[in-house]
Amino acid sequence: MNVETFKYDNRIVRAFAIATVLWGLVGFSAGLLIACQLFWPGLNLDLQYTTFGRLRPLHTNAVIFAFVGNGMFMGIYYSLQRLCKARMYSDSLSWLNFWGWQAIIVSAAVTLPLGLTTSKEYAELEWPIDIAIAVVWVAFTVNLMGTILKRREKHMYVAIWFYIATAFTVAVLHIFNSMEMPAGPFKSYSMYAGVQDALVQWWYGHNAVAFFLTTPYLGLMYYFLPKAANRPVFSYRLSIIHFWALIFIYIWAGPHHLLYTALPDWAQSLGMVFSLMLIAPSWGGMLNGLLTLRGAWDKVRQDPMLKFMVVAVTAYGMATLEGPTLAIKSINALSHYTDWTIAHVHTGALGWNGFLTFSVLYWLFPRLYNTKLWSIKLANYHFWIALLGMMFYVVPMYASGVTQGLMWKQFNEDGFMQYPNFLETVLQIVPMYKLRALGGVLYIIGAVLMAVNLYRTAKSGKFVPEQEAQAVPFSREPAKPAAAHTGWGNHRWLEAKPVTFTVLAVVAVAIGGLVEVIPMYLIKQNVPTISAVKPYTPLEVLGRDIYIREGCVGCHSQMVRPFRSETERYGEYSKAGEYIFDHPFLWGSKRTGPDLHRIGGKYPDAWHYTHMDDPTSTSPGSIMPKYPWLLTQKLDTSSLPSRLRALRKTGVPYPAGFEDGDAQKDLEAQAAKVVANLKTGMITAEADREIIALIAYLQRLGTDIKAASATNAVPPAASANP
Repeated sequence: MNVETFKYDNRIVRAFAIATVLWGLVGFSAGLLIACQLFWPGLNLDLQYTTFGRLRPLHTNAVIFAFVGNGMFMGIYYSLQRLCKARMYSDSLSWLNFWGWQAIIVSAAVTLPLGLTTSKEYAELEWPIDIAIAVVWVAFTVNLMGTILKRREKHMYVAIWFYIATAFTVAVLHIFNSMEMPAGPFKSYSMYAGVQDALVQWWYGHNAVAFFLTTPYLGLMYYFLPKAANRPVFSYRLSIIHFWALIFIYIWAGPHHLLYTALPDWAQSLGMVFSLMLIAPSWGGMLNGLLTLRGAWDKVRQDPMLKFMVVAVTAYGMATLEGPTLAIKSINALSHYTDWTIAHVHTGALGWNGFLTFSVLYWLFPRLYNTKLWSIKLANYHFWIALLGMMFYVVPMYASGVTQGLMWKQFNEDGFMQYPNFLETVLQIVPMYKLRALGGVLYIIGAVLMAVNLYRTAKSGKFVPEQEAQAVPFSREPAKPAAAHTGWGNHRWLEAKPVTFTVLAVVAVAIGGLVEVIPMYLIKQNVPTISAVKPYTPLEVLGRDIYIREGCVGCHSQMVRPFRSETERYGEYSKAGEYIFDHPFLWGSKRTGPDLHRIGGKYPDAWHYTHMDDPTSTSPGSIMPKYPWLLTQKLDTSSLPSRLRALRKTGVPYPAGFEDGDAQKDLEAQAAKVVANLKTGMITAEADREIIALIAYLQRLGTDIKAASATNAVPPAASANP
């Protein structure tokens, strides 16, 4: 018998494990800071680099890509070697993956507070960093597939199926959503506009949750849970159904983020239907995990690692039931743009991803250092404190979200809005924000206890850089044709064919994306144009870019839905044709402040000037940050030609050569009008300040549709919807 001796690489696993702990503390701390800013605006520090709008994407990127991303690589690099009975295909690619990923994270930590952002949810990083992400991800994928191809175990275990789906689907999502036209070293415009951009973004955004936060972690669950419980997975057949149904259905569900928007109704309904179908495979996976522990509950009570795992799998089940529920149109009408969505997201982030990562860390460190966990008692303290912290986070946010949704829609007995002032709702939920921050404090305390425990564990043992193992290579003789097998045996045959398996997985994922995205580009009726809608002026382009830079889209939507409660509050409901020149779209996903799509002309220029300088001067009790630097910083017009050229390349019909002379004159003329309007409001301002451009942009919003309505180019607003 030809037994081969080889060594598993633990160095790369340790590197990702340490990075996971460190970036977790950074991401959690950033989340706590922005949570506190919502009830203590002074924590914005009146500095342009520390406002909520700039730090929120830093928090989401740190948690998703730094904490969870490193945790994913940690678990994959450890489990894949042992499942394949082979060292990673290339140590060089492993370290390129590690250092490249850390460099990307650091670049995000630098660029996002500087306001260098695309504004697209979970894809805020600018084009040079997007290229780096693609390069590093290709290195990871090659390393993954190379290891699988040189494996000594014939059949690929279920965890590997999920790793393959993750590697290829994330690549497709990232590449297509990051199609952008550079307008400078760190400035670009999405190649898609308006409705099309929204569909592609949430096709990416929802499936970033699916294939970055879910499928790789399901792979980790299928490996580490049976290992820790010392029991086989409950059902092999259920794991097959779970995998194929999940990857096929998940990719269709993105449009449920855009219900009641200007997205065509067929796409919305498709997203809702497939979202509801997701309950079956998701709960199949949850039950497969929990039932693996049948007969092992005494061990769960004693092992903190299993405690974390049980809560993680349960949180996965709860989040994947709630997600489809929120995709039902009648429920989404209440929940969307509220803190209910925030509670839902953090059930998954804190419970599923956070607790599963903690579980894997507690399992790995003693094995990497050939010792026992330093303190089981401290790990149990971490479990209960973090669980309490999660409850203090999500329960107040559920209460806050339902309160927001109901107050926004409430009418009195005379038919008038009960709470016409948006700020009334904000003031009601501030106590919930304080309770959420308490939950964040508890969660971070638990993470600190874990860091101490893992450090002391490492100090008490000796690191094993390479673990020796032996295995017999499997025969690579041609397998029998699939026709010779019946039933589940066909899948066993497929598990021995990684290339065929990968192709089928990619096809399963691609079908839903193609069916949803392609018609949006081929069928013109999906995005009807409105003749009155014109491209933004040069000054408005720069003002819109400032709006994006400051992260205003994180708190304000630009999408009036066809509900009576919204048309009464904001005005005419939003039409698809209004966004044809929006690169990128700015519909938003959360209303901490009111919708702005009809803000143009609602207030005089002087109101906007004063509001940006000190929001409480126009809106007493406002939790919005101050933006005093906009009043003093000079507007950089040197980049205007390159920005207009980039927008023309995306399809915005600026005249040829417009940026070489007439654009600057147009900008100066419009700026002079804004300055004159401010003077009427008893405010003296210079025409070359950033606030002038921002005011011009805000005053443009919604005004095109007024011109269109005046010429009967569009139908009147919808009557009473929910």
